[in-house]
Amino acid sequence: MAQRQHRRTGGARVGAAVVACVCLGTTGCAGSAQGSADGPGADPVQTMRRVADALVDAGSSKARTSMEMATGGTRVTIRGEGVYDYRRQLGRLKVVLPQDPAGTSRHRPITELLAPGALFMKNRGAGVPADKWVRVDTATLSDGNLVTGGATDPLAAAEVLRGTRSATYVGETEVAGAAVRHYRGTADLGVAARGASAANRGPLAAAAKGFATAEVPFDVYLDDEGRIRKIRHRFSFVSGERNGTVAVASTTLLYDFGVRTDVRLPASGDIYAGKIAEE
Repeated sequence: MAQRQHRRTGGARVGAAVVACVCLGTTGCAGSAQGSADGPGADPVQTMRRVADALVDAGSSKARTSMEMATGGTRVTIRGEGVYDYRRQLGRLKVVLPQDPAGTSRHRPITELLAPGALFMKNRGAGVPADKWVRVDTATLSDGNLVTGGATDPLAAAEVLRGTRSATYVGETEVAGAAVRHYRGTADLGVAARGASAANRGPLAAAAKGFATAEVPFDVYLDDEGRIRKIRHRFSFVSGERNGTVAVASTTLLYDFGVRTDVRLPASGDIYAGKIAEE
């Protein structure tokens, strides 16, 4: 899928392979959260632009991710689960790719470490030793790593909403047993980049240029403290491999706020520097 878009560096090719093997395998801003003050009577646009601050205030959480991709008559889903530290902007996810078309084998789960400006992956790339990590500079990715890793960075997902252009309050509902307020709207990635934290500014700006459109429809569900419990984005980009537009729906569930994360990045000697073979 994104292999042609991401060939500026070897690391970028590896990142693209996470998505490519799925699509082709079928062949600070500073501020304080308003919390419960951002109720149904508040301006929905301003409420959306503050949700990232509420996550930073929360400190950390567990996360479940789901990324659905559709092109032509093919639809596949990548799932992930892990933890994220919003203050340090560090996360760890175990990402599971779908079965092969015949359903006879599975890809090994990929361990991903999310960090400012970088994505580290283990079990990704043919020929990479089992104990080594592959590092991808997210500034080189035309989707800003909103799609490439098979999971959207939870804080980046929230910072997309800093670019909210329009939003409406839908009503009250529940997510995983928690009472939440449902909002629906559209964000502009270019605007989001200008208001984002320093670490996400570059990746979001890249995504604004790299996607088929900078406009991102979303649905978000906030708890009484203004924290995201569920967020769903709909991205689209042009696939060079399939000569068409690929629709991506990225869903992130957040829970167990304040959980211990203990995310540690690999030492330089544990990062693979050799050539990555495409699978």
